[in-house]
Amino acid sequence: MAWLKPRPDHSCFISHTHRPYSHTPFIRKTSFPPFHFHLSPSNHTLRLRIVSSAQQNAKETHRVAKAKALTDLQVEEEVEKQQDNFSGTWPPWKNLPQRYNLIATTSLAFVICNMDKVNLSIAIIPMSHQFGWNSTTAGLVQSSFFWGYALSQLPGGWLAKIFGGGTVLEVGVLIWSVATALVPSLAGYMPGLLLSRVLVGIGEGVSPSAATDLIARSIPLEERSRAVGFVFGGLSVGSVMGLLLAPPLIQNLGWESVFYLFGLLGIAWFLGFQVLGGETQLNAKSLSSLEPVTNSWKTSLTDLNGSLKDVPWKAFFQNRAVWAMIYAHFCGSWGHYNCLSWLPTYFSEELNLNLTEAAWVSILPPLASIFVTGLAAQLADNLISRGVETTVVRKICQSIAFLSPAICMTLSSVDLGLPPWEVVGILTAGLALSSFALSGLYCTHQDMSPEYASILLGITNTVGAVPGIVGVALTGYLLDITHSWSISLFAPSIFFYATGTMVWLVFASSKPQSFSEHN
Repeated sequence: MAWLKPRPDHSCFISHTHRPYSHTPFIRKTSFPPFHFHLSPSNHTLRLRIVSSAQQNAKETHRVAKAKALTDLQVEEEVEKQQDNFSGTWPPWKNLPQRYNLIATTSLAFVICNMDKVNLSIAIIPMSHQFGWNSTTAGLVQSSFFWGYALSQLPGGWLAKIFGGGTVLEVGVLIWSVATALVPSLAGYMPGLLLSRVLVGIGEGVSPSAATDLIARSIPLEERSRAVGFVFGGLSVGSVMGLLLAPPLIQNLGWESVFYLFGLLGIAWFLGFQVLGGETQLNAKSLSSLEPVTNSWKTSLTDLNGSLKDVPWKAFFQNRAVWAMIYAHFCGSWGHYNCLSWLPTYFSEELNLNLTEAAWVSILPPLASIFVTGLAAQLADNLISRGVETTVVRKICQSIAFLSPAICMTLSSVDLGLPPWEVVGILTAGLALSSFALSGLYCTHQDMSPEYASILLGITNTVGAVPGIVGVALTGYLLDITHSWSISLFAPSIFFYATGTMVWLVFASSKPQSFSEHN
């Protein structure tokens, strides 16, 4: 810093003191040699102004350099912050709670599941024309899916408990997707066609138990209705997408295209999960503090046999609430599977709609079910969080799920002179409200026993698959004999809905059960 010192002879000495700019590291230390100049009265003011101007320029240079340095530092910090934010939010699901990733991935698998289930209900119409099948044969082909579906329920629940629901779900998706893609190659050979649909049923049959195991181990009670609704609601979304895509694909590319395309979607899900498995884990072991899950296919056969013997089978079948679930599942499946398989044909033949119109109309019940599912789940969880007994909530929801379609089917089967679109609206409303079962029956397995939820669902779903085997084929047989949709399709469903409601209200319970053998 320069100091101006006047002398008696009117000369001045400017001394330069070396003071480091410790407060800013961006200005270099500069030293100037001392010099003299003569200050006369005439130019005294001018010389001082020159010195003052130089000091101001130095200060201005200092200020600009400091501001530039601070600006550069702020820009660098902002870039680092943006990079941190980008890395922290990509992929988008990275920062989501693990249970949300689990639910979303499982729900997507269920979307593909029902796409592969409903594709035959549309393709069966041109297939029947091409191969000359009557209603009995068409019913046999559609029911073959449920043979494998029924056979895989108990094994699926047991395997989900041993290996974890995630592993079982992966294998199930791969099996049903490959089998779906093989249908066109085997369609002309009836045993091969039936076998392919049995394999589709086996793959899809293990999925509900696998999903139930995941939900029971990872989702708290107050979120369970929404979790079950979102995951199993994927079935309704899959029905909508399958019914939307199937008609244009069949008309433009042939009926074979729906099996090729939908099968490839499932294979893509499987391969995608292998890639993203590190980010989105479906392994229940990492999400639960329940008993450890041995998630390895190297587990010895002795251990598997021992774990099978440890299941309290006797206690299950001595419990009245379990029997209520079994019968309720049977009754609900009778109406659901028959409508899923036969409604497109009903709309085509009874209401005189073409293939595209029948498919579009068939979309309405599952589309409405998507909204009803969210409403029912929110209602159930809110009631439970407010202190309403869980059993009461499950009974209310399941009663709505049974009585609504029973009333609507009764109105549709009675000859009231209603135009076709009113019949469609009535059936849509009834079948949509049947989705309340996801907050009723389908939550009760987890409520009773998170540990054995997958096996309990395997038991009830095994019995629930029987209507798919017997009911779908029986409907086709009755239709050939009576030529009446009211007798063949609606009357049996109404009966089971009514009796299922009574059994559920009397015997159902959501109280936790230990299921120990001595009880």
